[in-house]
Amino acid sequence: MENSYNTKQGELILNILKNAAGEHFTADDIIRLSEQEGRKVGKATVYRHLDKLIRSGKVRKYIVEEGMSACFEYVGASHSCHSHYHLKCSSCGELLHVKCDFLDEVSSHIFGHHGFEIKPEKTVLYGICKNCREAENV
Repeated sequence: MENSYNTKQGELILNILKNAAGEHFTADDIIRLSEQEGRKVGKATVYRHLDKLIRSGKVRKYIVEEGMSACFEYVGASHSCHSHYHLKCSSCGELLHVKCDFLDEVSSHIFGHHGFEIKPEKTVLYGICKNCREAENV
């Protein structure tokens, strides 16, 4: 499967994501990072390669808010990143993903008592991040 990315642009996109595993990027972020490396990649090319990476299971796509750009994250072959929750700062827009035993307990409670299964990878909690809270208190 690795051979389907053996174009210079495909390898660049994969490496940008792989080198920052665990972080979320939009297609525009990938374009900006490729330009910082002195290599221009068009938006259609980025999306085409992201689609291939998603189909191969190496990249996961997140749509956090309707009307906002999707985020992409390299998960590699481990696929261990499928059960985390997202925290989105309403002030700066930062998106964090967290593995949290307490939230897992809440999810279990909701399933056990209400028969509703929460999908952690699609769950977003909104609030204010530490940096924005500290900046407000200055």
